[in-house]
Amino acid sequence: MNRIDTYKHKGQRQQMVDDLRRRGINDERVLKAMNEVPRHWFMDSALDSSAYLDKAFPIGCEQTISHPSTVAMQSQLLDVAPDMKVLEIGTGSGYQTAVLCRMGAKVFTIERQKGLFDKTRKLLKELRITARCFLGDGYQGLTEADYGPFDRIIVTCGAPEIPSALMAQLKVGGIMVIPLGDEQHEMLRISKNGKKEEDWQVEKFGTYSFVPMLDGRQMH
Repeated sequence: MNRIDTYKHKGQRQQMVDDLRRRGINDERVLKAMNEVPRHWFMDSALDSSAYLDKAFPIGCEQTISHPSTVAMQSQLLDVAPDMKVLEIGTGSGYQTAVLCRMGAKVFTIERQKGLFDKTRKLLKELRITARCFLGDGYQGLTEADYGPFDRIIVTCGAPEIPSALMAQLKVGGIMVIPLGDEQHEMLRISKNGKKEEDWQVEKFGTYSFVPMLDGRQMH
C-alpha cells in the first residue's frame, strides 16, 4: 500500500498540533502522537485538503471522524501510559484507535456498523496498527475474561447513560472517558476508585456533539 504523506501534509499537521496546544492540550504524549499519525489517511481522498482543519467529516454509515480537538481532549483525559489495555467503543474511521496505539496502548476496539468495521479493520491492518478489532455492541463491551479488565475505556459516541457493563469491565483505579447526554453531550471522566458506584469520581469537561451510541438491536 502506498499511502502518501507529503511535506505539505506534515506542515498542516504541525499547524494542527500548534492549534491544539493553544486550545489547552498540554499532554505532550498526545500532541506527539497526533503529529505522527496522518489524519488524511483515515478520510476520503476528496477531503485531503481539509484533513487538518478542526472539523468533523462523514466517513460513511452515518458516522463521522471526530474533530482533532475532540480526539486530543479525550486522549488527554484518558491519561494513557504505554502497555495499558484500552477498550475503545466506536472504532469509526480508526483515527482515534491509531493515536492511542501510537501512544503505546494495547487497544481493543468495538464497532457496531459492519460496513465500517470491515473497511476500518482492513485499513488498520494495512497500516500495521496492531489494535484488536471486534464487531459488536459497545454497550456490552468485551465480556470474555481473557480480554478485560481494562485500564482505560474510551467511548467515542454519545451515550444516554453510563453503561454498567463497561464500568464492570474497568479495573479499580481505571478511568473511563465518555460523552453523556442526548443531543448535547457532557464529556465525563470517571475514575473508578472502588467497585461501588459511590466510589466513582465523576469530572465534567464541557459540552460536545457526537453521533449517538446505539445498542446491538440497531447494528447494521
